[in-house]
Order: sequence, then structure tokens, then C-alpha cells
Amino acid sequence: MGSASEPRVTKRRVETRQRLLEAALAVFAEQGFGRSTVEQVCSHAGYTRGAFYSNFSTLDELFLAMWEQRSAEQIDRMRTAFEAVERASVHEVGSVVAHLLQAVPLDEEWYRVSAEFTAHALRNPDLRRVIVDRERAIAAASTPFVLAALARVGRTVPDPDALAQALVAVHDGTALQCLSEPDNPAVWQRRIDLFTHVVTAYSNESRERS
Repeated sequence: MGSASEPRVTKRRVETRQRLLEAALAVFAEQGFGRSTVEQVCSHAGYTRGAFYSNFSTLDELFLAMWEQRSAEQIDRMRTAFEAVERASVHEVGSVVAHLLQAVPLDEEWYRVSAEFTAHALRNPDLRRVIVDRERAIAAASTPFVLAALARVGRTVPDPDALAQALVAVHDGTALQCLSEPDNPAVWQRRIDLFTHVVTAYSNESRERS
């Protein structure tokens, strides 16, 4: 009897955790991370404080779990985008960029929450280190797809770490511009153009194509 009930308990716990993550995103986006409380998250999810503390110890921990989940989803999208590059007849950097940018769609709700949490983390040395480590982990998981896609159009990257850092900087800067003017096609096109320029600047032509 005990072993037969374990899958149901595990499933319920997973569902509770997921509902808390979804509720937290909504609450953080509406109220602001710094003004949100455990009670607000629980109320939005329809749970008690006990349900929260059986899954997370703090709102910081909850946010980091949310970030980890979204990062995993982004890596999956990168894989899908690279597979699209493989299937398509891609011959230039701009086409590679257009495919790969599909893996990093802009989400205003997430942008507001993540920007606030980043500012919060910069005031906390321990959280700052966690942010740095997670950003590096995401880059390490994503960069191979970028390098492989560029190889298909005959380009190599001498310094993958420098390219990854530059791409993050371009993404963060253009995200604000695009979200501020969501109906301005010129802003979105400049985002693609800037990514293309950066990728070209940090890569070299090679003699072979994959």
C-alpha cells in the first residue's frame, strides 16, 4: 500500500511546486519582486504557507527555481532552433541568427521580474555569485548550438566565451528597446541586425562548412 501511494504523493508535490512557480511569476510581475510576499504567492496559488515552505525556504529560492526551469526550456528551444538550421538551406549569418533568436523570445512579464531580481541580487554577495554561476551554466549549455549553427555557414569562433558574453549584452539591451516599442518593426529589425553584426565580428570564415 505504501509503495503504491508514493507516485500519487510525488505527483501532487510536483503539481504544488509548479503552481507556486506560476503564481510567483504573476505576483512578482504585478507587485514587483521587492514588494511581494509569501502570503501573496500562496493566495494566488490557492495554498497555505505550509505548502510554500514545504517546497521553498525563501522567495529568493523560489525565483532561482523559476529561473532554472525557464533556462531549461530555453536550452530545449535552442536545440529545436539548431535542428531547424540543419533542415533549412541556410547560407549566411543573418539566417542563422534569425533561427536562433526564436529560442529567446521576449517576454515582458519575465523581463520585469528578472530585471528586478538582478538588481536585488547585486546587493547580496551570495546571490550575486549564484547569478554569475547560473549565467555561465546557461551560456555553456547554449553556446555549442550557436557554434554548430555557425559552422554550417562556414564560420568559426576563436573565443566562444567572448561571443557568449557579447550576445547576452546585445540581448539585454535590445530587449528593453523592443519591449518599450513592441509595435515598431524597425526596432525589432535592428535587434536582428545588431545580433548579426556581433556574431560576424566575433567569428571568422573557415574553409569548410558542416
